[in-house]
Amino acid sequence: MRLLELGGCDELGKNKLAPALAAALLDSRRMGQFFGTISDETAAEFEKAAAAGCEKSKEVLAKKDYLGKKSVWIFGGDGWAYDIGFGGLDHVLASGHNVNVMVFDTEMYSNTGGQASKASNIGEVCQFAAAGKEVGKKSLAEIAMSYGYVYVAQIALGANMAQALKVIKEAEAYNGPSLIIGYAPCELHGIAKGGMNHCQDEMKKAVKAGYWNLFSFNPALKAEGKNPFTLTSKAGDGSYQEFLNNEARYTRLIKPFPERAEKLFAKSEETAKARYTHLEKLVKLYGED
Repeated sequence: MRLLELGGCDELGKNKLAPALAAALLDSRRMGQFFGTISDETAAEFEKAAAAGCEKSKEVLAKKDYLGKKSVWIFGGDGWAYDIGFGGLDHVLASGHNVNVMVFDTEMYSNTGGQASKASNIGEVCQFAAAGKEVGKKSLAEIAMSYGYVYVAQIALGANMAQALKVIKEAEAYNGPSLIIGYAPCELHGIAKGGMNHCQDEMKKAVKAGYWNLFSFNPALKAEGKNPFTLTSKAGDGSYQEFLNNEARYTRLIKPFPERAEKLFAKSEETAKARYTHLEKLVKLYGED
C-alpha cells in the first residue's frame, strides 16, 4: 500500500478518516512499503485528530520525521554491474522500485589488478586478454532500456558536466528504478600524457573521439508524449586511433602483436561508428512511438 498523496484527501479529519489513515500509514511503515511523504496540511489534520483523542494519529505524529521520501543510491564498478553482480543488478532494476544505481565504468576489474570483463573493449590488453580482447563490450544500458520503465543514461563528467548533472537530477526525480553509467578512467589505463592528473580531459577525448557516448532514456517523457531517448554526444571527430594510442592498455599490444593491434584497433573504431549509428536510429525509433 502506498499513501503517496494523503494531502489531497479533503475528508481527512472531517468524517473520522484520520484514525483509519493513521492505522494504514503505520501498517505500511511496518511492512516497509511507504515511499511517500505527508504534507504540512495533512500533518495538521493528524494533529487535530490526535487532539481529539486518536492514539494512532499521535503515534504517526511522533514518527513523522521518518515518513519522508528516502533517496536510495547503489554505487558499484563495472566488474560488479556487467559481470559477477549482473544478476542482482538486473533483479533490482526489474523490480520497479524507486532505486538509483550508479556504475563507474573503468572497462576492467580495476580493484583486482585490471582483469578483463564484459565491460572491456575490443583490443584492450588486461589480465585474461593478454593478446587484446577480441569481442566488444556488453551494452548494459540497452539491456536496462529494454524494460521500458527504467531510467537509463551514460555520462562522462569531464566531457559534459551539464548533461551529467541533468541526468542525475532526472534519475533522482524519476519514480522508478534508474541506472547511470559513468565513464571512469583509472590508473590501470596507463594514460600517457599527464596520467590521472588529466582524467577529466581523457573523458572529454573519449567522447570527442566517439569512443564513449552520452545519452539518456527517460520513461517519464514517454508518458508525456515526448521522445524518451536523448542523444547528447556527437559522432566521432576522427581522433579515435589517437585516443587509443594515448593509453597503455591499448599501446602495449602494438610491440608484441603489431598486425593484430592494427586489426583490433580498426575493428574497435568500426564498432564505435556502428554503435553511434544505432543510437541515432534509437532517437528516430522512440520518436515514432
